[in-house]
Amino acid sequence: MSEERTLSYAEDPSQGDRSFAAPYLILALECERPLAMPARLSLAEVDRVVIGRADERSWLRVREGGSAVLRAGLVDGWMSIKHASFARTSSASGSGWVIRDEGSKNGTFVNGRQIKETRLSDGDVIDAGSTLLLFRDRVRRHMREPGDLDAGTAPAAHPAFITLNMELARALAPLSRLAPAGVSIVLDGESGTGKELTARAIHDLSGRTGPFVAINCGALPESLIEAELFGVRKGAYSGANQDRPGLVRTAHGGTLFLDEIADLPAGSQVKLLRVLQEEEVTPLGGTQPVAVDLRVVAASHRSLQELVDRGDFRGDLYARLAGAHLALPPLRQRREDIGLLVAVMLRRMLGRQAGAVRFERDAARALFLYAWPRNIRELEQTLEAAVALSSGRRIAPAHLPEAVRGRIAEGEQKARDELVQLLIQYGGNVSAVARAMGKARVQVRRWCRRYHIDPAAYRISTAPD
Repeated sequence: MSEERTLSYAEDPSQGDRSFAAPYLILALECERPLAMPARLSLAEVDRVVIGRADERSWLRVREGGSAVLRAGLVDGWMSIKHASFARTSSASGSGWVIRDEGSKNGTFVNGRQIKETRLSDGDVIDAGSTLLLFRDRVRRHMREPGDLDAGTAPAAHPAFITLNMELARALAPLSRLAPAGVSIVLDGESGTGKELTARAIHDLSGRTGPFVAINCGALPESLIEAELFGVRKGAYSGANQDRPGLVRTAHGGTLFLDEIADLPAGSQVKLLRVLQEEEVTPLGGTQPVAVDLRVVAASHRSLQELVDRGDFRGDLYARLAGAHLALPPLRQRREDIGLLVAVMLRRMLGRQAGAVRFERDAARALFLYAWPRNIRELEQTLEAAVALSSGRRIAPAHLPEAVRGRIAEGEQKARDELVQLLIQYGGNVSAVARAMGKARVQVRRWCRRYHIDPAAYRISTAPD
């Protein structure tokens, strides 16, 4: 790869709207420093990458022997000074990237299997020392978009908009301009993808002084929806013992977030449309409308446009709501952000105590290999339970739900089983096990800690009567 080709992408203004497919290496999660924010490093401009231990995290692009090289240093005591390298390769089947272990003390693993050298595929999870990296191949990148991005220093209109996923970053970018405009916005996405969090961020950026009011339209009985939304006058029906303003009026001057709006009954859709058109609401049992000033953000785990096309949602209401539209991707499609989300969640859960949390490497890897069918909400619940079970210290596979830890690679389990068999054979004598494996005694101790194995237990079990 020549420097001239790289520079033309970044410096030619006419190229700004063009895009190309680029590979990336994500510094995804540091097991001993999970609060350290992840980073995205572009491989499009280099032919080779070298990673190893350093006193501070850094990356530098240099020319070596006519090749463009990216040198990344990571603060990781489990990593060798020169731990692993990546190289661009071409073959009859196409170009790609190969990873090679450079004789590291603790080995290099791809999806849990120790390797000497192997070709990488999109989404591969790499263990180097106690750091997890994620390889992404052929990510769509616009010419003017930065290749490298450190999530800890990334400029963003709102913390909720920070992401290492380039497609999501492009989708979120217009929201900072739309927020102050008061445009109604529809958010699509599977349950748990962060729609309410995004709606709150829109409200924060809007400059509106009223409150953020959220309602789940699917969680209310149909008989109560209109009373909850539009309010009630005392005596409107049996049990209406006092005036209630309703959520529409409560959100006056602020933002009304209507989650799962597809579950809103047809009659209520008509009344909501009138409220939005006339900017006034009439409570149940009332005769005089009350003016309201609100911005609406609606959300659904189903596509509203598809529901409109099938006649299952009012097209005129959708047109009123969808001044802008954003589809939030499921977590399995933005695995670049798992480390970022973990860091944010730990800080929110534990505050100053979050710095004490550590991950066993196989537990951290399991987070990246799992598909997260319930998305960010499931990740948060998993992390909350793991923190509690580990007493806020070192999170191990045993602290994760069975469904999550079930993806721990067979290669890791095989290594653990082999270590156990040797401990049984040598009666828990770590020195003897180390000699049998051709490893240093301290390395066997490290593996015992990683796999939560107590050698003393095997000394007891094999002691003579």
